[in-house]
Amino acid sequence: MNSDAANSNTVSSNTVSSNTVSSDSTCSDCASADSAYFDAALHQYATYLRVNRGRAAHTVQAYISDIRQCLIQLEHYGVKTLQDVSAANLRMWMAWLSDNHTRSSVVRKLAAVRGFFEFCQDRHMITHNPAGLLKTPKLPQVLPTVLDESQAQQLMECSEQHIEQTTSSTHDKATEPTERNDYACALRDAAMVELLYATGMRVSELVSCNISSIDWDNHMVRVLGKGNKMRVLPFGIPALHALQTWIDEGRPILQAALQVGSARDKATADDASQADASQALFLGVRGRRIGVRQVRTIVHRLSHEAGVPDIAPHALRHSAATHMLDGGADLREVQELLGHASLATTQRYTHVSIGQLLERYDQAFPRA
Repeated sequence: MNSDAANSNTVSSNTVSSNTVSSDSTCSDCASADSAYFDAALHQYATYLRVNRGRAAHTVQAYISDIRQCLIQLEHYGVKTLQDVSAANLRMWMAWLSDNHTRSSVVRKLAAVRGFFEFCQDRHMITHNPAGLLKTPKLPQVLPTVLDESQAQQLMECSEQHIEQTTSSTHDKATEPTERNDYACALRDAAMVELLYATGMRVSELVSCNISSIDWDNHMVRVLGKGNKMRVLPFGIPALHALQTWIDEGRPILQAALQVGSARDKATADDASQADASQALFLGVRGRRIGVRQVRTIVHRLSHEAGVPDIAPHALRHSAATHMLDGGADLREVQELLGHASLATTQRYTHVSIGQLLERYDQAFPRA
């Protein structure tokens, strides 16, 4: 690599820290690789992903972690610099991956490594791209898990039943804080599952929503999706009522938890986190913005209690897309709502809809 290329492409550690991800995430991943040469390349690529490609911090962290794992394995094969990496080395790494990971994980890690070596070649760190000749393993075509319409209705009704079970306690001012929190959480959980199902948004988009994201008059919500692309999604009356009740009655209860928390909570709640919590649409029990894992736990619990198949939040997205297509929505319209870059991704749901149609045909038609 010539000095001009190195000078033009080297990114300072301050730039990585401010523009990419925190030093506790990506930078710590980079630092665990033995070679300082690898570290520098990883830092530059992390900055490129964050700044040039608009990738989210968690996405950058996942990419860097996959690449780092590859580079560490290559060092076991005697590789000392990026220029030393050959296609044969990478095939050995893929063989090792195949013995220890699922095929989908191999495909994901290969995509990360391929992008990294393309970046290195573009920046003249290497003269050839050893990953360019690697073939991506084929993945089996697995249809997404979806609830049928009656099961989705069961799930929504289950969340409403939780509200009814905790409603009476809130009318008594002397009610224990735990009971008031249970009521607030029930309102929040109902609003979240309604919004997930009504809009088909991703769970990461849900937790990123602020109160200001909601257009109450037009029943719309603004979400920031992959690649920092903004979408505006409509939602119906049930989701509107659930959101309004949560904002008016439930959210203030959980927001107060941040104000009256323990001394330990107050010590760890800096001004930035409190400001973020004040804007967040959905809060956790401690009054801070709710996280993705918490939402997953809630959806799993509600699906179990509703007696429907055990699902993750993403299954509500799949279900929303399938039910829209079943109802006659255009494939392009569903693509726009879901924020898919490729129509081929949205077309998976047509297979689900056709499969359900054939199943109903077999059940209902006497000469099927």
